[in-house]
Amino acid sequence: MRAYYTPEQIRNAEAPLLNSLPNGVLMRRAAYGLATVVAAELTARTGGVAGRRVTILVGTGDNGGDGLWAGAYLRRRGVSVSALLLDPARAHAEGLEALRSSGGRVVTQCGPADVVIDAIVGISGRGPLRPDAAAVVAQITAPIVSVDVPSGVDAETGAAPGPAVTADVTVTFGARKPVHVLAVPRCGRVELIDIGLSLPAPMLASFEPADVGQIWPIPTASDDKYSQGVVGILAGSATFPGAALLCVGAAVAATSGMVRYVGSAGAEVVSHYPEVVAAPNLDAAGRVQAWVVGPGFGTDEPSAETVRRVLESDLPVVVDADALTILAGNEHWVAGRTAPTLLTPHAGEFARLTGTDPSPDRVGAVRDLAARWGVTVLLKGRATIMADADGTTLVSDAGGSAASTAGSGDVLSGILGALLASGMSPSTAAACGAKVHALAAARAAHGSRGEFAAPVSASPLCASISDAIRTVRSLTD
Repeated sequence: MRAYYTPEQIRNAEAPLLNSLPNGVLMRRAAYGLATVVAAELTARTGGVAGRRVTILVGTGDNGGDGLWAGAYLRRRGVSVSALLLDPARAHAEGLEALRSSGGRVVTQCGPADVVIDAIVGISGRGPLRPDAAAVVAQITAPIVSVDVPSGVDAETGAAPGPAVTADVTVTFGARKPVHVLAVPRCGRVELIDIGLSLPAPMLASFEPADVGQIWPIPTASDDKYSQGVVGILAGSATFPGAALLCVGAAVAATSGMVRYVGSAGAEVVSHYPEVVAAPNLDAAGRVQAWVVGPGFGTDEPSAETVRRVLESDLPVVVDADALTILAGNEHWVAGRTAPTLLTPHAGEFARLTGTDPSPDRVGAVRDLAARWGVTVLLKGRATIMADADGTTLVSDAGGSAASTAGSGDVLSGILGALLASGMSPSTAAACGAKVHALAAARAAHGSRGEFAAPVSASPLCASISDAIRTVRSLTD
């Protein structure tokens, strides 16, 4: 798993090293790693290091010091280094002296450069770039390497409330911060420099594809269709029969157990997936080990009654789409449930559930809802956030926006239901399902050769689930 730590956790971990090492050693260690990454970036983009031009945008404090010391190391490799001091009176004195001693220059405007180092604001920064810094950043056309965090982007929430840097590369020290997964489009590629920190339990963690491959349920010699998990799907309506097909199709592809469908689209479902057992109503459904309720289901009184009955059961339940709208006025239905409850809202549904938008602190909002309602919450997005009632929080970056299409959520809920029926915990099912869902979307968009990307709809996404599972499992060999 990959871990992410808050600025406070990083500062606490740095404190023993700062007390035990000679003054400035930790900064120079970090700056040397930064200079190494910048030199590699110069080589990749221009074919060399010596004679290339680097401009450092220098703010106050240690972030600016990291940039200045890195500039001094780059000068020793023959790079022409210029430093634009955004607040000259508060620039890091030792770093500035090191840069000048190495032959670096202080300039008053950002001229042509092969790479620009963003050392304006570090992990303690809050709020957008100030107008003078924003004006400088707006004129940059060269690739930007940010120091620890793109300036103007909150290190803990990933929010950018105003002007901010969009980096091509972000070099971070000691450990990754939440911003590096919550705001990937702002951070670009993230390079981690080890500076010797001893770290506590992280604020956030994410499953790597190989982790998902190791966990994904595959039948063993002693399994049958029942032992692998039977999931019941309550989805679709006369208005939205396609939601049933997408949700059921995803559940069929996700595991080798059994899928039961309950709803008005039974004939359509069985014509597409003859292995599914269909029933007209909940009483005729038969035994299942988990339920999915809500995609395309409607919000009328009969639908609400079905949602209530399902939540009264002692089975795991995935609550999605229309069922979330119903639940928004009936949160007492989940209070005191002993079986797992997994809510899967997008931002609009989250706002209906809670009365507030989850931004800017999406992690805090998800944790709060999970704790108050005693459920697991999966908040969909480019960075999907998942939290249990005990505060355990996972995140999954989709790597792109291929899954941003109508019906994509129906596919995800089918995957999640199948995984819950297999016996997975709700947070593990959420993390694994989100990763495979995103990979299936990417596979559908790029095709088997991976050469061309095209927009995709939910149907090819669903058809790519098996390929995505094979991919993550291949990484465990």
